[in-house]
Amino acid sequence: MAQYCVNENQQANGDHEVHDLDANCSFLPDPANRLALGNHQNCTTAVAKAKQTYPQSNGCAYCAKACNTG
Repeated sequence: MAQYCVNENQQANGDHEVHDLDANCSFLPDPANRLALGNHQNCTTAVAKAKQTYPQSNGCAYCAKACNTG
């Protein structure tokens, strides 16, 4: 299982990006702007968890591609 976080700062389109911390993504938010989502088998459950806090959440296009809706 991988550890996930969501960026507490929204993007210009309003999305809060979900990141896989174990993927060494180049686009991780600063640690102060991360909300831990815990360990998940995949990005689908991590994004669902993020949506409990930030309804407009989306997977990172680089480290959570399967959950990125564009």
